[in-house]
Amino acid sequence: MFDEKALNVLKRMTESFGPSGFERETAKIIKEYMLPYSDEILTDKLGSIVFVCRGESERPHVLIAGHIDEVGFVISGIDESTGFLSFNPLGGWWDQVLLSQRVVVRTEKGDLYGVIAAKPPHLLTDEERQKPVDRRNMYIDIGVTSGKEAIEAGVKIGDPVVPWSPFMLINGGRVAMGKAFDDRIGAFVMMETIRRIKEDRISHPNTIYGAATVQEEVGARGAQTVAHIVDPDVALVIEVDIAGDVPGIKPMEAPTKMGRGPSLCTYDSSMIPNQPLKEFVIKVAREAGIPLQLSQVARGGTDAGRIHISRAGCPSVVIGIPTRHIHSHVGLLSLEDVENAVKLVIELVKRLDKETVESFTVI
Repeated sequence: MFDEKALNVLKRMTESFGPSGFERETAKIIKEYMLPYSDEILTDKLGSIVFVCRGESERPHVLIAGHIDEVGFVISGIDESTGFLSFNPLGGWWDQVLLSQRVVVRTEKGDLYGVIAAKPPHLLTDEERQKPVDRRNMYIDIGVTSGKEAIEAGVKIGDPVVPWSPFMLINGGRVAMGKAFDDRIGAFVMMETIRRIKEDRISHPNTIYGAATVQEEVGARGAQTVAHIVDPDVALVIEVDIAGDVPGIKPMEAPTKMGRGPSLCTYDSSMIPNQPLKEFVIKVAREAGIPLQLSQVARGGTDAGRIHISRAGCPSVVIGIPTRHIHSHVGLLSLEDVENAVKLVIELVKRLDKETVESFTVI
């Protein structure tokens, strides 16, 4: 399992401030951690970082990608009389999870803490009580009493906002709880994979490009620029997956469960995985004794959606970490699932030689 160094960087990553378009703080933490394990560091002009790990052969280029932006918000208005702040989403939010949640507003003068609020339930009409509060009727309260006071505190339209949610281990240290697992846990798997390959001197017949991509939650934009830089021959995108082991979800709707191993996505709305590569992943997991669940996410997309159609195309798969309560202020995941994901990616990388990768696209 993970040592103190790994858990500490995971805590720092998930607690860092980094909604889509504002990932620099998170990127700096990752870059600092990865410096000793990188043969070269590449960047695009959106903010993504790529860590190069050279093996026995220059090609194939194996891209391991996880995005580092989190769902958040952006200030859209300041009420002149009250100082309450209206906001728009950065990424996908369900309005029902927003109320009474603490947030951090990043301003030019520093961070401000507040809470998402709305009209008190005591004052709702009978009709209003029958339906969830719409986000447009919510506001962020930072404790001021006028728009002038909010502006003097440093707030302006366009300032980014993220949930305030500390990282912690629960259930005897087996489960991690915190924000931004989507998808900093994917970036963490990439980082730990490269770290172990370097520290344990694991040979691999390829060149690994470990990418921490940006702006996935608003259209997988960093994935497109990273793919242009790397020119990957094969891609392993590491993401969260929807853990279906919560009340109200039928097994047929979301079959993956927390603690049963990483998942392999067989279909999502942005990509149908390369079928020989998909079967290769299943075979390697079976041979290595690594638990692997199969899943589908009919309404979601990932960085793989952009990567697999880059240049002439790139065989790609998505390996997921089953996570409860994604796209909310706090999620839960099993560290054993994360450990098994790292083991699986290492086993895959060890086997991705030129002949194997070419076989994925032979007709």
